[in-house]
Amino acid sequence: MIVVAIIGLLAAIAIPNFVKARATAQKNACIANLKQIDGAVQQWALENKKSATDAVTTANAAEYLKGSLLPQCPAGGTYSTTTVSASPTCSKAADGHTL
Repeated sequence: MIVVAIIGLLAAIAIPNFVKARATAQKNACIANLKQIDGAVQQWALENKKSATDAVTTANAAEYLKGSLLPQCPAGGTYSTTTVSASPTCSKAADGHTL
């Protein structure tokens, strides 16, 4: 009986920490993806002689990413871009997925 109680106590401590670690890893991977997209946007703008206020789409940036594919947010969010000077955003920004 004591062994079961100890295992239950350890599980009660460990599970929330595992959930927090997973969320932190997803956030960090999303931020890395946003940096890649921003770099692709800047490269696209430089090669196409665009100014900071010109509109850009994720399709423009995808051309400068490996495999011409936009990375996926590990938390299920979607990425979007507006202008060359604006940082790309993730739909999960409320969870800390911001550049």
